[in-house]
Amino acid sequence: MTKQAKIAPSMLSCDFANLQAELVKVTNAGADYIHLDVMDGHFVPNITFGAPVVAAMRPHTKLPFDVHLMIDDPLKYVNDFADAGADIITFHIEAKSPVMKTISAIKARGIGAGLVIKPNTPVQSVFPYLSFIDMVLVMSVEPGFGGQSFMPQQLKKIEALQHAAKDGGHDLLIEIDGGINAQNAPLAIAAGADILVAGTAVFKAQNMEEAINALR
Repeated sequence: MTKQAKIAPSMLSCDFANLQAELVKVTNAGADYIHLDVMDGHFVPNITFGAPVVAAMRPHTKLPFDVHLMIDDPLKYVNDFADAGADIITFHIEAKSPVMKTISAIKARGIGAGLVIKPNTPVQSVFPYLSFIDMVLVMSVEPGFGGQSFMPQQLKKIEALQHAAKDGGHDLLIEIDGGINAQNAPLAIAAGADILVAGTAVFKAQNMEEAINALR
């Protein structure tokens, strides 16, 4: 029997003018996590929202907040996002902050810590940290904008992470983000993804609940 992946709709694709309503809608549609893409205009060529917006969203759903920091200096903002209600914070291994120091700062707040890798970053770069983190997020598009096309070659990274986690006895969640839809979701799940991030496929669907179930 094929395992069921958890679904983390990305608020990047929602109607920003109606954040509260969109949060309630996606929660009621059966999402497992809320994925929040934080961009600073430096690390990626786009700007989204910061900790105050995350804090404003927090009272409107009980779902875990999966906060993806696409910012130059994640260490500087760990406490802000923890205070805002993040349940897990993932940051890029390519960012400027010292990796272990940033992981330790996140864990010190009693929340999950994860590393993110861009499409051109070798998956082996995260292997030394697998015993210290809860999640690895594999980007299947270049980070910065929603609505991009899925890169199937990134699935090999998921398979490699599965093997590395198993060999090392690490309890690791593997997440994939970028261009995920009902057509490629089965490939990601077969490769070993535990959590699928989907923006357009959920928020632009006629029926959000059906879209989430189709991905799962």
